[in-house]
Amino acid sequence: MAEADASQMNNMKDAGISTPHIYAMLANQAGGYENVNYSLRDMYNEIARRRRHVLGDAREALRYLKNQKAEDTNLYYEHIVNAKGVLRALFWCDGRSQLDYEVFGDVLAFDATYKKNKYLCPVVVFSGVNRHNQTVVFGSALVTDESKEVYVWLLHQLLAAMRGKAPVSVITDGAPSMRFAIEMVFPNAHHRLCAWHLIRNATSNIGNPKFTSMFKKGMLGDYEISVFEQKWFGMVEEFGVAEKNWIIDMYEKRHMWATAHIRGKFFVGFRTTSRCEGLHSIIAKYVKSQYNLVDFIKHFKRCLTYLRYKEVEADYVSISGLPVLKTTLEHLERSASNFYTREIFFIFRGMLVRAARMKVVQDVAFDSFVLYTISKYGSLNSSWEVSVDNERTKFNCSCLRMDSFGIPCEHIVCVLVFLNILELPKSLVLTRWSKNAKTSTFDSSGVTWESIILSQYGCLMDWCRQLSYVTSRRQERFHLVRDTVMSLIEDFKIEDEQEKQVGAEADDSDGIFPKNPQNCRSKCRLGEKVKRKPQQCSICRMEGHNKKSCPLAKDIQQQTNATSCGINRNHVEEGLDADAEMVILALMICVPQHINYIIFINKSGN
Repeated sequence: MAEADASQMNNMKDAGISTPHIYAMLANQAGGYENVNYSLRDMYNEIARRRRHVLGDAREALRYLKNQKAEDTNLYYEHIVNAKGVLRALFWCDGRSQLDYEVFGDVLAFDATYKKNKYLCPVVVFSGVNRHNQTVVFGSALVTDESKEVYVWLLHQLLAAMRGKAPVSVITDGAPSMRFAIEMVFPNAHHRLCAWHLIRNATSNIGNPKFTSMFKKGMLGDYEISVFEQKWFGMVEEFGVAEKNWIIDMYEKRHMWATAHIRGKFFVGFRTTSRCEGLHSIIAKYVKSQYNLVDFIKHFKRCLTYLRYKEVEADYVSISGLPVLKTTLEHLERSASNFYTREIFFIFRGMLVRAARMKVVQDVAFDSFVLYTISKYGSLNSSWEVSVDNERTKFNCSCLRMDSFGIPCEHIVCVLVFLNILELPKSLVLTRWSKNAKTSTFDSSGVTWESIILSQYGCLMDWCRQLSYVTSRRQERFHLVRDTVMSLIEDFKIEDEQEKQVGAEADDSDGIFPKNPQNCRSKCRLGEKVKRKPQQCSICRMEGHNKKSCPLAKDIQQQTNATSCGINRNHVEEGLDADAEMVILALMICVPQHINYIIFINKSGN
């Protein structure tokens, strides 16, 4: 393949298009397969040739990140190797991720996903929530093991990349190595365990659906601590599980999972790592298990581009007009629509609707604040207290939802209505939820050198297509353009060769590069056993053996040999002298997947 053809193929592969589809597209562009001067096999050979020329996958990955840093000066990447010089962990995050972390890095979630590269190395993704309540990626890493040492190193790299800013809260699935690393690197952060994983563990450790239901209710219920304690011990006594090690361990960790203990800690609504799981499903659309390190990093970048495009879409929706007002509290609703992004505004509007069922039943004035008691219509036994300073700028509610999620609760809204405040106080509008959250940190250019290259490539392709159309019909034009283009190509090739030689000398002086990681033997989280599907025989469909060792295989084969000479299509269709049962047995050996169809024919033939 010519270099230009190979370049066009590589651009399409970088977009995630398969090689056969690329060949079909190029053939269609050329007017037929006969007009393409290379075959599909040539394309595969070119891909293999380029891979053979790679001196080392780990080395090429670091070289790729180094080149990216030349284009994105804020890109941060680091790696460590083991005693044998084999790559152990690689962490990287670009400048855009660092800007996102500066605004939305108050809450951090991270989890590992598997089977996303040819080395089967776990991929650790650090993520959070942006102002549109969407998942945003702060950084990523490839690791060969999930030890405490590796996770401590990863969190230190994240801290270094983010200029020392630690998250307020962290949520994980509860892996011991992750918990240890968080305690070491982020000692002041609130650590929450994933609710979904805890419910799954309750099912596997106790095995009683009723217990799991009560455990879930107690975990997610918005109780006072005293009420939670009462419900917990009542549940433990009812099911007789007080001596279970898992129960004892969960009670000791209750401050990490029970809503009663977590209330007031800022988690922006995070209860589970389901956002991480959802992110993993998106990543799976862009990366494949056969990708090497360089391919993985490139296609992971495509995934980030997609996520950032969805954020741009949400930005457009938020700034293009205002939503239709639907509540009776029009002034507060309009004020919120001016501040909040569209998605957060819809959440706050729910608070406005619920506030209609609240009323102030008592107010007591103190020296520096006023304490309002709120009750709910139809539920006089429930009450909440809202304190408001004398300047009416600070609002605090006993439900602590404002502290937990950053959006005013219905009790605070009720007090705003009671005080006839028509506009949301600035203290109640968190910057991270506002339309202007990234105004001070957003890079206005938003354009990378790589995107410029692709744009220029596309422009030249279009111009050359038009040039070919207007010059190919006249000989003098054709010869003029041919000579000019060939001359330019030769000149540029000479320049490129000279630059390659200089670049190769610079690369040789970079130092020692790590070796490629070995295939990770563990394809799941440490501590989990791999569950294999039991072997199933293709003849009798029983488990524990295959068709070669099936006890029925010999008998069926003998019956097949005895009848195979007299069996043909006419025997089956016309119901002649051939034994129908022998026909079915013989055909089951030859085409066992059609046995149900054969039985159906036999029955219908009767």
